[in-house]
This record gives sequence, structure tokens and C-alpha cells, in this order.
Amino acid sequence: MSETPSTSFSMIHRSSSEGHVPSLRNMRVTHPVVAKKISFYKSGDPQFGGVRVVVNPRSFKTFDALLDNLSRKVPLPFGVRNISTPRGRHSITRLEELEDGESYLCSHVRKVQPVDLDKARQRPRPWHSSRAISAHAHRNPAAAAPGMLRAPRRLVVFRNGDPKARHVVLLSRRVTQSFEAFLQHLTEVMQFRVIKLYATDGRKVPSLQAVILSSGAVVAAGREPFKPGNYDIQKYLLPARLPGIPRRVYPKGNTRTESRKSGNWKVSIVTSDLPNAGTSSQIYIILYGQHRSSAPIYLYGTDRAPFQDGHEDIFTITVGDIGTLFKIRIGHTNSGLSPSWCCKEIQLWNMNSGKQFYIPVQRWMARDQEDGEICREFPILNKGQPILPVTVYEVHVATGELWNSGTVANVYISIYGEKGDTGSRQLFRSKNSFNFLRGQTDTFFLEAVHLGDLYKIIVGHDGLGPGNGWFLDDIVIRDPTTNREYAFFCHRWLDQEEDDGKIVRELYARDNSIIFARQKLEHNRKETWAAESWKFMKGNTLQFYNRLTGGFVRLHPDGTIDATGEKMDKYGFFDVIVSKGNICIFQSHEIRHLSLALDNGCVTGMASGRASTELRVVYQPNRCALLESVLVPGHTVIFDRHGKIASESAAGYADLSKEFVVFVKGMFLNNAVILLATSLCQALCLQPDGSCTGVGNQSEKSYWRVHKISSGICMFESVKNARMYLRIKDGQCDGTGTGDIDCHFKIKKNLENASVSLESTKSPGLFVGLQADGQAKPVIYTKNGNVFFYPRVIKFGRENSMGMSEIPSQEEEKIQEPKNQQEITPESEARGLLLSSTTNSNRK
Repeated sequence: MSETPSTSFSMIHRSSSEGHVPSLRNMRVTHPVVAKKISFYKSGDPQFGGVRVVVNPRSFKTFDALLDNLSRKVPLPFGVRNISTPRGRHSITRLEELEDGESYLCSHVRKVQPVDLDKARQRPRPWHSSRAISAHAHRNPAAAAPGMLRAPRRLVVFRNGDPKARHVVLLSRRVTQSFEAFLQHLTEVMQFRVIKLYATDGRKVPSLQAVILSSGAVVAAGREPFKPGNYDIQKYLLPARLPGIPRRVYPKGNTRTESRKSGNWKVSIVTSDLPNAGTSSQIYIILYGQHRSSAPIYLYGTDRAPFQDGHEDIFTITVGDIGTLFKIRIGHTNSGLSPSWCCKEIQLWNMNSGKQFYIPVQRWMARDQEDGEICREFPILNKGQPILPVTVYEVHVATGELWNSGTVANVYISIYGEKGDTGSRQLFRSKNSFNFLRGQTDTFFLEAVHLGDLYKIIVGHDGLGPGNGWFLDDIVIRDPTTNREYAFFCHRWLDQEEDDGKIVRELYARDNSIIFARQKLEHNRKETWAAESWKFMKGNTLQFYNRLTGGFVRLHPDGTIDATGEKMDKYGFFDVIVSKGNICIFQSHEIRHLSLALDNGCVTGMASGRASTELRVVYQPNRCALLESVLVPGHTVIFDRHGKIASESAAGYADLSKEFVVFVKGMFLNNAVILLATSLCQALCLQPDGSCTGVGNQSEKSYWRVHKISSGICMFESVKNARMYLRIKDGQCDGTGTGDIDCHFKIKKNLENASVSLESTKSPGLFVGLQADGQAKPVIYTKNGNVFFYPRVIKFGRENSMGMSEIPSQEEEKIQEPKNQQEITPESEARGLLLSSTTNSNRK
């Protein structure tokens, strides 16, 4: 597409007796195209929370285009055909009549029913997608935005009094336009008129918000009252195989043919006589044998409610041929008004063989008692066979460093070993105050009968709650019985809107901790190189900063090298004259006949083209680079703390440094197109509603055009949405700026990590920052990383000789998004940047 001018700049000449022209720095944006933020509500429906739309000539060229857009957002039988003022007195027929910050009513007929807008604004909008999960969502329930849906989640709907009649529905935008629309949808699905909804414990569900905040299941009823039943959501709602019991307990290759022979068992369960030991929940039991395990068997009473204080309940169950019994698992669904349960003892009789087993339990299964577990495992003692020990596994779960990588969903894990599995267990109580926060490692303790050697886990979440997507880095499980650790590497999203859309993953063990650490380091290095390799394209001019010495690498005319240079030292700039993958030659920008070289392990300056000048760039996960000799692998550029060249044998490790922070010259020249990366694979991105987020993909949607105002001060215009600028105004940070002073940012370079921070020139001290959910927000500068952006040049700009931003050319070619950024070679990417020797020579 052809680019239109993103803003118009004009010279303002002040008249004076001398006729002097003032400084060009007094230039201002003239005649900006103002984006109007407007709220639209549904005629006669105070429960509709409204939609907010940014209206400008680029987003809506005609009034009919706006009507079509609103028809997809406001639920009306025939779409939005009329827009009027809140009292319905005046109809709007042109875009120019809409006023910024005002509210309007939508209807499909001319007659409009007024709405109490104050009441409508107080209601949440559940049909809006919301990936956001704030760091304060755990601390402040209001911050979690209850009632907000980010992606379709599954809900099990039971028929009142008939648990076998059930359906799984998706809470999509289409069916959650209103509570009445949702009941109508359930009427079609359940094939009877649904008038009321209940929770599985009998509480009434009065609104759409209550549906979304439910435990994942509701009971649909007509006009009749609630009827108790076995409304088991664990069996139907959660992802396949999680939670779930495998049909066999042995790894592949050791399975046996399943026999059709049935086994009858009598089960006696005695509930403790402690106060409130009885339960309203549904109890299940699972039998594990040498051949396989049984399915979860739910135990129901007939004459009275079972599992009450001090009572014994006896059941007869039928299972297949599971082989010799070696453990059982018993638990409940944590449902009803008083789900906590304390079991005293269990007795089992095999009615086919006559064998009896006695298990003294005397344990609570309750979220508010002991360790909070609602299921327990117990080994079975068989004559002539050793009894398996009960083990408390340490489960260390590492959430990734990506923005918005944490989750508020319920996380489950099932651990598999040579002697069975743990079943699906919820990870809910760690040593940290709040679980699964970004960059955090949580430690959980999981009690189970010893599994032997572990070989895999299944981990996932239920997809419930706002911002439920989760980036799982890895899980390490320690077996205290054998003192072994098993590592399970993931480093992927469990998110319906990211990666492959899966929220459950099957991971296999890497029980050699050294190999696992090496593989993880190598993976992180490759990921870092993919994000930083653009810096080493042929034609770039670089600086190498050493954090130990606090100076830049310099190449002097006599060929000596040190690492004590200042930022603007002319001997501290190097041009990339050869770039073959990660092998480069760095020629002095000032002394053209000399390049960085490693000769016999010593850093020096040598003539370009010699083998000693070829250096391999090895990136570390901390975004620092090592410069290694291609001729003699293992020899690297090293300096001591005084900035002098050194070798590894010359001093202690703490006094040496071979890591360099790499800077590229000329990143913020006028009309450059850049990416403001927030992590290795995320970037600051303008959303359709005008907000900014740091969780955007590193694609064309996240490209920003630089408009240089003066030295060190720039504006950033969205390439995808021209004339929309990054700004800080009224305590908000968004992309709806029009090019005024609210959009001017001072660029602060951070030497320690090659990042930049953007400080508002109108409000000094306020920086563009990110919340834990990745949403942009004005913040005070801190070093916790929320104000760090890692610029990547997509297209270099040019320095205006007058020092001011120019009008972008209408013929400027479109910036194309690479099809696969991970596979782009530096050479091919360099061609995409359209660099010229003139551009390079003018960089500043």
C-alpha cells in the first residue's frame, strides 16, 4: 500500500524588525486529525454495558461503515440502523456530528427508548475479550474484572434432576450478548425451555456474570425448584486426560491385554466422629492393580445422605480384571455446602477371591485442613510383597518471563511413573503468596504412593477466569525417596489464543540435570540470537559496552585496544563489513584499515580480511554477546576490570569480563521504522481500541515510525494505523495521540542491557511502562524491567540536515512483515531494510 503523510509539519515565522527566522524547533503539528472516543449503548437495555469505539477518518470512512461495525458489537435483531443522542431527541446521520467523549444510543428502528447511562456504565461487559491479568488481580478482586471473558470457555450444563442429560457449551460472544440470550441458547441446546439456572450445590445463578464466575457447571431448570443429583463437573468439564485416570498404569510397551472378567468388591468406609467430619460432597474411589486401574467409581447412598459424622457406609462395586491390588485413591469433588471430609478407615473385600484389606486413614480431605488436598492415596499390603512408601513429591513450577505469562486459572498436574500415576491434582498452595505470577517459581508438595522412576507429566489448566493464558517455562519434580530430580521442559504457551491453542501439554522427563541445563541454555541462546541478530547485518555501525569496566571498546590508531572509552569516543565505533550468520568482521569506523582481531589469544587491531579478524558472535540469555575467534574456537575477547586486555589465566574469574552489550548507531533517525520489543518475542503494539499493550507479536502491527523532534526527543506513529501516535496524557498511556506535545518522548538509553526507556517531555518523570498483564501505563522509572524496551530497526531513517522531522513521502514503500522471522538470515533481512551507503554515512 502507499503511505500517506502521517502528519503535516509547517514553519511558523514570527515577524520581527530584523526579519529573522526563529529556530526550527518551534515547529508544531498543524491541523491534526482528531480521533474521537465515543461510547455506544443499546436502546432500552440498561444491562448492556456499552462499547467504546475510536472514530477517525482512517477507521471509518463513511457513516454506514460505522453502523456495520456497531452491528457486530451491539446485539439488535436487525443490526444497528439508527444512532441518537441519549434521550432519543436527535438522530445522528453523519460522522461529523459525533462529539468526542460523548455517549449515544443504538437501535434498529427510529424510535429509541432512553437508558440510564450511569446504571449501564456500572455493569461489566462480559462479551468483550480480555486477556489482561494484572499483578494486582490476586490482591484486589475488582482488578481482576469479574465477568470478563477473554476467549470461549467451556461450561457443563446439566438438566435439573437428571445428571446424565448434560451438554458442554462454549461461552462465546455470540451466546453471551445478554442473560436472556444465553437462556434462549440453552433452550435450543437442552431442548426444553430453560427459565432458571442453579449452581451444582443448589444456589441460584441470577445473571450472566454469575455464570462466568461459576465453578464451570450449572444446572438448567424450568419453573421447578432445584433437584439434588450427581452433577460431577470433574468428569466432563476439564480437558481430556486432565484430570482423568489412565486406563492403564504402565508405560507403552508394557501394557497387557485387558480382560473382560469382572471383579466384585465390597467397600466399607467409616467417617470420623470429629466435629464436622461429614461431607456434602461426592466421594469417589479408584483401585490400582498390576494390570491397570479402575475408572473413578462414585459412591452413592440410598436411604440417607452418606458419609456423615461417625457413620459407616458400605457399597458394592464392580470393576474389571485389574490384577493384584497395590494402591487405592479416594477423594471427593469438593461440592456442596460443607465439602470437607475426614475419613477414619477403609476396608475392602474382594468377593471373588475372598481377600480382605484394612486401611487406617484418619486424614482430612479438605481445602481448609492439613495440606489442603481433597484426595489421598494409600498403599495396599500384600503378603510376600514389599509395601510401597507414601512419598511427598516437591513440584517446582516456573512461569515464563514473558509479559502476561501468569495465570489465574486452576492448574492441574498428573505425574506418571513405572508404578502408576498420581491422578489429576490441583496445584493451589505454594510457598508464595500468589501462584503462577510472571517470572516466578512456585513450589508445591504432592503426596502420593511412590511411583518409581518418573517418565512423564500432563499439565494444564481449566481455562477459567480472566487472563487464563499461561506461559509455562519448565517443571522440576524432586523425589525425596530416591533423592532424584526429573526436569520437564516446556517453554510454551498454554493458551487458547497463543501458540497452537492447547491448554494441556504432555511433557517427558529429562532426568539428567546437567544435560537438561545445557539444553535449556542452548535453547535460550538460540532464542536470544533470533531477537538480536539484526544488529550484526552488514553496514551497521556498532558499539561494544563492557559492564565490568563501565566503558566502550576502543581501537586506537596504533592497533591497541581497551574497554574504557566514553559513549561518543570516535575510536569506539565499528562497522560490520562482513556478516555470514553469526561470523562477522568489525572494522574501525574511524581507522578504516584496522579491524578487531584475536591473534594468539590476544585482542588487537589488524588489517581487515585476515583470518584473525573473523569473530563469532555468541549470545547469552542475558542479551550480552561473546566475541569468539573463528580461527581458534574458545579464545574470546576479554578485558580486566581496568579495561585492559587480559586472558583467563591472568586473574580471577571475578576480575574478568568477556560479555558485551551491543548498541547500534542511528536507531532513532527521522522516518525510521522500529519495533519496541518488550521480550524476546513480544513487542509494544497498538490495539484496535487505541490502547497499547506489550504482549503484541513482533509483526507489522507492532511497527512504529520515528518522527524526530530534536536531539534525543521523538514521536512514535503506528505504521499500521497512520496518524495515531504513542502518548501519555491524563494518567493514561495509549496510541490515540495526534502529534502534539503529549506525544513527545525523551529517549533514555540503558547501558546495562541495550534497552531504552521513553520519558514524557510534557510530564517529566513519567515513563511508558507495562503492568504485569502487559498493558501500557505511565510509571515512574524503576529497574524492574517494566520500562525497558529493546528497539529493533526494521528500516533505518535519515538525519534531516535541519535537525527536524520531515513530511513522510507519499510514495514511501510499504514495510512488509517477514513470513517467518525466525528463519530470516541476516543477509536477506539486510536486503529488506533497503539501506544505502548514503543513509549509513548520515547516521548520527
